[in-house]
Amino acid sequence: MKLIILSDTHGLLRPQVIEHLQTADAILHAGDINRPAILEQLRQYAPLYVVRGNNDKEWAQELPHHLDFTLEGVRFYMVHNKKELPADLSGVDTLVFGHSHQYLCQQREGLLWLNPGSCGPRRFHQPITLMAAQLQQGKIQVEKIEISQEAH
Repeated sequence: MKLIILSDTHGLLRPQVIEHLQTADAILHAGDINRPAILEQLRQYAPLYVVRGNNDKEWAQELPHHLDFTLEGVRFYMVHNKKELPADLSGVDTLVFGHSHQYLCQQREGLLWLNPGSCGPRRFHQPITLMAAQLQQGKIQVEKIEISQEAH
């Protein structure tokens, strides 16, 4: 199963991001979507797992603050801001979050911590990034995808 993991799109789905979405079996979005039209677009490509970010206002009240789900034997916990993670993460394999716009893929305390960075409008001089992940028999392999700075 192939996942595309993204966050902090802030109202922009770049053509290079859409190319990757077309290959996804599922899409994880860790918040700061900014417009309902982005969700509609994402749902055209694959089943969508999404949480509300701090910039997702009234229109996003129906979106969950956090999600706990399992795909291909890998248990995920997803929240926009990692400061809002619960103290008890027993049974969770992989944490997905956004907010900082900084890419992170790190094994820590028996958990895989994933922040795909931001693939929306460039902010804070950060690179434009997202993740592709392969899930198979309870294992996850993550690949960093960086979008060139010239791309709009």
